[in-house]
Amino acid sequence: MRPRLALVAGEPAGVGPELCVRLAQQRRDDCRITVFADADTLTAAAAALSLPLRLLHRDAAVERPGDIVLYPFSNAAPARFGEPDPRNARAVIGALLSAAGGCLRGDFDGLVTGPVHKATINAGGIAYTGTTELLATQAGCEVVMMLANDTARVALATTHLPLRSVADAITRDSLIRQLRIMHAALRDDFDIATPTIAVLGLNPHAGEAGHLGREEIDVIVPALDALRAEGLQLIGPLPADTAFLPTKLAGFDAVLAMYHDQGLPVLKYSGFERAVNLTLGLPYPRVAVDHGTALDLAGSGRADPSSLFAAVETCARIAGSRRAR
Repeated sequence: MRPRLALVAGEPAGVGPELCVRLAQQRRDDCRITVFADADTLTAAAAALSLPLRLLHRDAAVERPGDIVLYPFSNAAPARFGEPDPRNARAVIGALLSAAGGCLRGDFDGLVTGPVHKATINAGGIAYTGTTELLATQAGCEVVMMLANDTARVALATTHLPLRSVADAITRDSLIRQLRIMHAALRDDFDIATPTIAVLGLNPHAGEAGHLGREEIDVIVPALDALRAEGLQLIGPLPADTAFLPTKLAGFDAVLAMYHDQGLPVLKYSGFERAVNLTLGLPYPRVAVDHGTALDLAGSGRADPSSLFAAVETCARIAGSRRAR
């Protein structure tokens, strides 16, 4: 059987709903998709794009382009393109938690998520730092954020933190846990028998032998040594300014960056359109688009659906691989 994926449209005022409508125009033989979203928002998105749309009950079968199997999550206020409303924050978070809960129960084999608007969710009275953290808390497990495209896979030792908090958040134990999660995901979900992971330093020039900071000596190297003793193939700590040279990158299966803006700008520059965001360590595969809500494009039909298409393809492949084991 094809894997069953839950797809959350995300912020109703952004491009997520119209990307779901664009996705529904494709025939998919690799998975079955249920969309968690507001029915009126999807209908308005389809009308703005002049695309066919038919909303189906959860037990119905997709028969033609434009069919969407819907798990309805009604907004508290009508959605307007480009104008996020904090009153809809609970519907956005509710859809995420409901879809993820379905994955935890086994109703779905994987989760794909569209872009959300963090400021609007917080303005709606919900403390929210990111979907990665939200899903990890719900599942009660430690996770690793990894972004990937056709050029590279880049994971993060810390995610959505102020820069001044990063050094204190990186510990020997946290790095060991994160690298074990990465190793297992690369082996099991990406079919890499013996993954090679490059680990970046925190400081310029990876600390310059302690002259530019001791985090590499005191924290990162002890973590790498402990895991090398277990048989993991780890390279580093490497200076971040040279680790992404094509000749070096070709020798790595993935890179662990120490903080958000150390690794992700390089990955997005190398292929933003096809990049996806994976949450490693969850009991189910979760893949997200690698872009924001693009409020300025909402309703215009100009939003590029490539990242959502890639996210669905990636999630379906991983979910199918897990089902086959």
